[in-house]
Amino acid sequence: MTEARQATVLVVEDNMDNMFVVMELLHNDVGVYYVDSAMTGYALFRLLETRPTLSPDLILLDIEIPGENGYGVLQRIRVHPRLTTTRVVAVTGHISPADIERARQAGFDGFIGKPINSECFPEQIKRILQGESVWEAR
Repeated sequence: MTEARQATVLVVEDNMDNMFVVMELLHNDVGVYYVDSAMTGYALFRLLETRPTLSPDLILLDIEIPGENGYGVLQRIRVHPRLTTTRVVAVTGHISPADIERARQAGFDGFIGKPINSECFPEQIKRILQGESVWEAR
C-alpha cells in the first residue's frame, strides 16, 4: 500500500492527448509524488535503464502501443528485477467483458477503460495504490 503523495507512477501511452490528461490528473487530482511517461514498451525499459534508482509503485499500461503491445510489455515487466512488486494496470479502449477477462488472465493487476473518466479516475488510482484491485471498464 502506498500513499499517493509518496507514489511513483509511470504511464505508457502513445497518444499524446491521453498521456497529457492522465499525467495532469495524476499530478493535480491524485497528488502523486512522481509521474513519468513513455510512449512504447521499448521507451519504458530505456527509461528504467537510464534511471537505475527508479522503482515505480504503479505502471498504467495502454494495450495498443506501437511495436510490442501491452501484453508483451507486461510479460517483460513481470520478469524485470526492479518491477517485481510494481502493480500494472491496463488502460485501454477495448472494454468488452472478454477484453477485461483477457487482461485478468494475462496477469494485469487491474483495468481502467478509456476514455478516462476524469471524475472517477483519481479515486480509482487512490484505491489501486492502497492495494485494491480495480477492474472498471467505465
